[in-house]
Amino acid sequence: MKPPLVLASQSPRRKELLSILGIPFEVIPADIAEIPGPGETPEQFAVRVSREKGIEVSSRVSGSVILSADTVVTVDGLILGKPSDESHAVRMLKQLSGRQHAVYTAVCVIDQIGGEMHEALEKTEVWFDAMTEAEITDYVWRENVLDKAGAYAIQGFASVYILKIKGNYGNVMGLPLPIVHDFLRRTTFYF
Repeated sequence: MKPPLVLASQSPRRKELLSILGIPFEVIPADIAEIPGPGETPEQFAVRVSREKGIEVSSRVSGSVILSADTVVTVDGLILGKPSDESHAVRMLKQLSGRQHAVYTAVCVIDQIGGEMHEALEKTEVWFDAMTEAEITDYVWRENVLDKAGAYAIQGFASVYILKIKGNYGNVMGLPLPIVHDFLRRTTFYF
């Protein structure tokens, strides 16, 4: 019998992407603070938060495989998390306009049956077209961006401003499926 798969996230995009694998899963969002530590790089922050999410949910379930992830958008070494309001989203998009930035997603899989934890970090580079202030404002009002790192959704209207990407598309949405598939395959329970 396969152990339950638990997604430690309330992200609709992660749920959508994980569904592609055809494995039934339960959603139990993690309850942790997502605040960068002093001197923590965007990469270190994403890995730590992903691990903490998995460990926190793992403390509430047993006999399961827990999948957690954390995505950060970074430009000039700064972490662009989820905007606090629309004006914050506008400021973020101004930083990204006409520039290249990086999206990191850390993935953590905790196999409670096998007693193993697998972690990885995926990087995707994204090139944004230049956006006018009116285009930025229109986009912020057009799409709910307050729950999205970097204040944009690559799968939404923002795609008209994305000139190219280098790396995994799902990573920018919040879940690099090749890594997830590999980790779940290692548990030998699902594939």
